[in-house]
Amino acid sequence: MRLLIIVQRVDFNDDNLSFFHRILEKFSEKLEKVFVVGLQVGEHHLPENVEVFSLGKEKGYSKIRQFFRLQKILLKRLSESDGVYCHMGSIFAIAAFPLTKLFGKKLVLWYAHGALPWKLRLAEKLADVIVTSSPAGCRLPSKKVEVVGQAIDTEFFRYNPNITNKYPNVTNVLYAARLVPVKDHKTLIEAVNILVSQRNIKNIKVRILGSPASDLQLQYLEGLKNLAKDYKLEDYLEFFPGVSFFEMPGQFQWAHLFVNPSNTGSLDKVVLEAMAAGCLVLTCNEAYREILSGRYLFEKKNPEDLAEKILNLMKTPRDPSLREIVVKNHNLNNFIDKIILKFNP
Repeated sequence: MRLLIIVQRVDFNDDNLSFFHRILEKFSEKLEKVFVVGLQVGEHHLPENVEVFSLGKEKGYSKIRQFFRLQKILLKRLSESDGVYCHMGSIFAIAAFPLTKLFGKKLVLWYAHGALPWKLRLAEKLADVIVTSSPAGCRLPSKKVEVVGQAIDTEFFRYNPNITNKYPNVTNVLYAARLVPVKDHKTLIEAVNILVSQRNIKNIKVRILGSPASDLQLQYLEGLKNLAKDYKLEDYLEFFPGVSFFEMPGQFQWAHLFVNPSNTGSLDKVVLEAMAAGCLVLTCNEAYREILSGRYLFEKKNPEDLAEKILNLMKTPRDPSLREIVVKNHNLNNFIDKIILKFNP
């Protein structure tokens, strides 16, 4: 089988989307040929049966020019493809629909977010199938929506018990996310302040990973740093640049607990990666209520509840059942098989 895959970015080093490089590698193992169209393309190291095309965002091309570049690529490659898979972009499905249908190919869209924008509603009318991570990942009342789980490389993300904490009496807490308000870093910072100033907890180290990708994100980051400074948390909380997907196992190895105050409402994959890597987790995303017990959940935008839950887990040993959930329901190999199956006649 041959697939044409449209994605936001193909970049081995990107600190937000480099995970898709690994997904493309897995697709290449199971498919005869993969044509990849990236809105933006950077460094990549993919097998010979993967051909990569850029729509030119990294070169500053306008959206109109990007659209016509996509049509040109589709005209050339659709006849050689068995279908089109659009990952993380309803607009890709909308833009690809006319030629995809003209060539009689199947159109499959991946969507995993709690929001229901107009682009998704339109894409639902055009796509043959919408695949998502969980029932909360796509809340459209449509028969086209199918839950396939997340794509977690459980061999890549795993705990190494031979690597020990340099400071065994300190609890390491990690949060990695885009620097945008919906990720709600503020609640974590306020929770740390409660632990340090009100509960007199001193044996905690919190690491926040994220690199600003715009002036707005830089302003957001500066605001977070100022908040942490106002609370005098310099000895307990540090900000680090974001790292690529391929560097995250080391971050999870460092951490005992991964905290996720994000308000996207979907099954954020970084939480599943942390679970697969042996971390305890705390999340407020409602999608996780389906798979996690209450000890791993906290109330959204409630730093007092988050602080209490962190305190409860500081001395809790690692929980192998968290990894088992990911291996059983969200492993990468099964995910790729499920996507490919959508294109079978």
